[in-house]
Amino acid sequence: MDMQSYLTARTKIVDRALGRHLPAETVKPHTIHKAMRYSIFAGGKRLRPVLTLAAADACGGKIADALPAACAVECIHTYSLIHDDLPCMDDDDLRRGRPTNHKVFGDGIAVLAGDALLTVAFEILAKSKPSKRHPIAEQIADLAHASGSRWLVGGQVADLEGEGRKLGGNDLKYIHRCKTAALLTASIRLGAMSANATPAQLKSLTTFGQSVGLAFQVIDDILDVTQPTEKLGKSAGKDVASQKATYPAVFGLEKSRAEAKRLTRTAHTALKPFGKNADTMRALADYLLAREY
Repeated sequence: MDMQSYLTARTKIVDRALGRHLPAETVKPHTIHKAMRYSIFAGGKRLRPVLTLAAADACGGKIADALPAACAVECIHTYSLIHDDLPCMDDDDLRRGRPTNHKVFGDGIAVLAGDALLTVAFEILAKSKPSKRHPIAEQIADLAHASGSRWLVGGQVADLEGEGRKLGGNDLKYIHRCKTAALLTASIRLGAMSANATPAQLKSLTTFGQSVGLAFQVIDDILDVTQPTEKLGKSAGKDVASQKATYPAVFGLEKSRAEAKRLTRTAHTALKPFGKNADTMRALADYLLAREY
């Protein structure tokens, strides 16, 4: 399939929905809504919401039913990036090819913009349509769990505490399972829930998400040391400069590439019960493995 055309089309659908869900810049207080929209519409890959929609497709669902969850996960992802870029965290000046939120609006507004995006995510999801097997309370709990201190936030804590320290492979995998794979997996699970996925389908897609999420982060680590800033849209070599534990630093480039391929194979295996219904998800896994930015 033409993956680039698919991604472009799905991104437009998600962007239109986000535009409807987020307060306009004309709504008071203007600054916070301008800051929220600045980062949301900064041209991200929309990987997580696209996977939400693809998981719904694989389970026979409708895009309209999965869109609120897709928007919710993108809001949480963007909030995490805004906070990740702050001077007290990774201290970065560039994100998605544009000045980071705090460089444009200041640290205080950037913190609040992240807070607001995190909060509105659950407002959006709370208004979505429940499926027979998965009430909205279950979906909210799933997203909150993936975003909280055990996973997304916990991964960020472990990442910060690991700077300047020599971490082993297990410590590194823990950081990436929490910081990256957890929200990506939740994105897929929410799409499946919106489509009334069976317990068996949800289990298979969870395995897919965990594997693709780790593979995505391995590739991200590789790109940080092999691609220029202009291509990445963020500061290249930042992980090395911050003395962060990464897959290339711990395992080397070749073993890191081999691990990303192994994880992608595991992801493919998890999709076997879906047959041709999961062809798009297989294509997405391969696309993420081969990406160069």
